[in-house]
Amino acid sequence: MKTIILFCVMSLYAVAGHDQRGQEWWRTMSLYQIYPRSFKDSDGDGVGDLRGIISKLDHLVESHVDAFWVSPIYPSPMVDFGYDISNFTDIDPVFGTMEDFEELLDSAHNKNLKMIMDFVPNHSSNKHEWFQKSLENIKPYDNYYVWHEGKDLGNGTRAPPNNWVSVFGGPAWTWRPERNAYYFHQFAPEQPDLNYNNELLVKEMQDVLRFWLNKGVDGFRVDAIPHLCEDARLLDEPLTGHTDDPNNYDYTVKKYTQSQPHTYEIVKGWSKVLKEYKGNRAMMMEAYTDIPHTMKYFSSGASFPFNFGMITNLNENSTVAEYKQLIDTWMTSMPNSGTANWVAGNHDKSRLATRFGPERARAVTLMTLLLPGVSVTYNGDEIGMVDTWVSWKDTKDPQGCNAGQDGFETMSRDPARSPFQWDKTTSAGFSTNPKTWIPVNANYKTVNLETEKAQKDSYYNFYNSIAWLRKAPFVRKGSLVMNLLNKNVLLVARETAENGSVYAIVNLGASQESVDLSVLDNVSCRLNVYYSTVNFDLTSGSVFCRTRNLRVPPHGIVVFLKY
Repeated sequence: MKTIILFCVMSLYAVAGHDQRGQEWWRTMSLYQIYPRSFKDSDGDGVGDLRGIISKLDHLVESHVDAFWVSPIYPSPMVDFGYDISNFTDIDPVFGTMEDFEELLDSAHNKNLKMIMDFVPNHSSNKHEWFQKSLENIKPYDNYYVWHEGKDLGNGTRAPPNNWVSVFGGPAWTWRPERNAYYFHQFAPEQPDLNYNNELLVKEMQDVLRFWLNKGVDGFRVDAIPHLCEDARLLDEPLTGHTDDPNNYDYTVKKYTQSQPHTYEIVKGWSKVLKEYKGNRAMMMEAYTDIPHTMKYFSSGASFPFNFGMITNLNENSTVAEYKQLIDTWMTSMPNSGTANWVAGNHDKSRLATRFGPERARAVTLMTLLLPGVSVTYNGDEIGMVDTWVSWKDTKDPQGCNAGQDGFETMSRDPARSPFQWDKTTSAGFSTNPKTWIPVNANYKTVNLETEKAQKDSYYNFYNSIAWLRKAPFVRKGSLVMNLLNKNVLLVARETAENGSVYAIVNLGASQESVDLSVLDNVSCRLNVYYSTVNFDLTSGSVFCRTRNLRVPPHGIVVFLKY
């Protein structure tokens, strides 16, 4: 039966066509995030690198990925593991050489994969040549960063100009005697903020984009965009009342340090740069902010802002109604020309399978792949990797280190950054070195790609099956239909009038549910089973659409096709 269904889906490819001409390629892409330190180590030093990525590109092809985004690979002192950049137009030796980068890009394009670079425009490293010259007041670099002499407290002492707090905790201002002034940093002191009120700096960063576009990259993921600009008046921010600790990031309401109007103007300038190049280059924004501020990036020229609702608003206890509300809110808030996207995991948050639990993780993965627009997969989530416990001694993340030994476990991002688990060999096949930059998860003997490929109902084979189905025109172009079949069961469908439809039924509850399929009032046929979890008791490979008593097991999933 599965062979027949696959043949019919492939026939629909031929009938409806898989040609996306007339539409930007990124609007329906499957995007895969690679955290390079943890993806694949080619030289045995315990750190992932570019040649390691090259060696594993076939995994992306086999997983039906259209494009991959690589977290920062620029030269860096690695205070924040690549997000403190000392040269925006080169490659850090820990990852390889510019020649390795060019080979990676060429290899990706030869396999019909698009490559997205991480663009980190808010700040540089304090080791960057620009900052070193700014320290010395050398023009034009003297105004490339945000400097202020601070408040004069008398007796020859000074204090920061305002109460702004760093994301990593503590004052967002650091004193430098070389300038006899404070500089501003939204993140670590080693990450001074760039000054976007300086037109020379604005042009410098536009030229950084051109450098990589000239290399042939297909677009950019823009880091921490709400932090880009700050109010030039440097006014104190209002207090939240949530804490009395002025060093706690939650101390102030971010009225003057996030989502400033000038930020959207800068994004418009970057959009114009991308339009200088052929090929519909993509630009996606990392914006942890509210819906109104997020949606403004659509009108500022971004391809889309990331939708982090599944990360920030949902968890293992969320109701089916809350899932539907989150999806509806995003879809109705977007402008008509906007592209939806669904992000369930990344390098900054606990892993999908840890946050939602093993029972719900597949349901969330299915939604990210079948909902309209762009699906985003963080490396390792396709095999159901979970957070790795990392001891205080092994903690590397500055966010965890700054929290101290008593608080590091709640703040560190290291658990979601452990090496990819390829197989059962040394260091899960990530490296020949038993000592990796952070530890491999102890479960790698059972949770790894090689083992899961051989298991019919493994997480990877589930992921791969739905990722393949996602390529069908009736998924990529079909209208979204969602229904609450009862308080625990959600129907997600993508319907077309002529070229097939897909219907996914998901039970988020811990008990068996009985649902009525007669709500599918425009369907008069039998639905063919494409995928079902092993606990689903389906006596045949199809179900009549008017079935009023479909028994859905606890946490059960079934995907039907109509063609």
